[in-house]
Amino acid sequence: MRISVVDFYTVDYDDLDISPVKSLGDVHIYGMMDKHSLVEVMRESGAIIVNKVEITEDVLEACPAVEYIGTCSTGYNNVDIDACRERGITVCNVPGYSTAAVCQHVFALLLSFESKTYKYIPSVAKGDWKKSPTFCYNTWPTTEIAGKTFGVVGYGAIGSRVAKVAEAFGMSVIVYDVFAKNCPYEQVSLEDLLKRSDYVTLHCPLTKDNQRFINEDTLSLMKKSALLINTARGPLVDDRALAAALKSGKIRGYCADTLTKEPPSDGNPLIGLENSLITPHIAWCPKETRQRLVEIVAANFKAYEEGHPQNVVS
Repeated sequence: MRISVVDFYTVDYDDLDISPVKSLGDVHIYGMMDKHSLVEVMRESGAIIVNKVEITEDVLEACPAVEYIGTCSTGYNNVDIDACRERGITVCNVPGYSTAAVCQHVFALLLSFESKTYKYIPSVAKGDWKKSPTFCYNTWPTTEIAGKTFGVVGYGAIGSRVAKVAEAFGMSVIVYDVFAKNCPYEQVSLEDLLKRSDYVTLHCPLTKDNQRFINEDTLSLMKKSALLINTARGPLVDDRALAAALKSGKIRGYCADTLTKEPPSDGNPLIGLENSLITPHIAWCPKETRQRLVEIVAANFKAYEEGHPQNVVS
């Protein structure tokens, strides 16, 4: 079976051991490509491994030989799952590979925002400390996170890890997830979580039902002092409603590693705001994390060929 790996350069920056993927058989690795080129590659392939390339119904219609799609990610909203089910195509994702890295990034954003390190570090570098009449200067007041209420939306692998770290910081954790199992924290409705939380962090998958569920109505429930953190998916948030809330002071701040459109288009209303910290979808990027991803992607395909597919989402 011909195996085509597309947009793989988004995973491997020439710093990984990709032999687990290369050893799968007749493997062909490609960079980014337009839709026409993608179809040409897929027509000759029985298996496709993708990261963010969109596998739509019309692409699948033109490529009847495809029987397996493996994603280099936990999320799979770039693949038309319904169309794959109709065609009997097995789709496998990679859950859990980035749990530690994303958890780390959540608190990197939160702590930078509250300790104002993103302001103080460049300030010191340009010489402001030298000008201080005292041993320190407190231009940008900081906030202690211990004792705050930390709301977790989505109690999966990442959400549960983030909750434990928040608890270790001395915060009171509450959770919204109708499917949560063995959750030791107080479980509440989404409305209650938004009303009570000082920090709201999103860790739910993107579905047709929850697109833009953070919108004008739900933002109005939050404290004016609240900080929203999104390391899940950009389209969970209504960009314009959130930007308006940030500008008007309806909530205090936003930290995100993902946007509705990536890379962002000109005029994204969330970029450049004083109270909006945004990183370029890098939470999953540590070398150790990406190496783990490569190994699981390969293991998924091997399990499929052996007749016992794992991490199946379709």
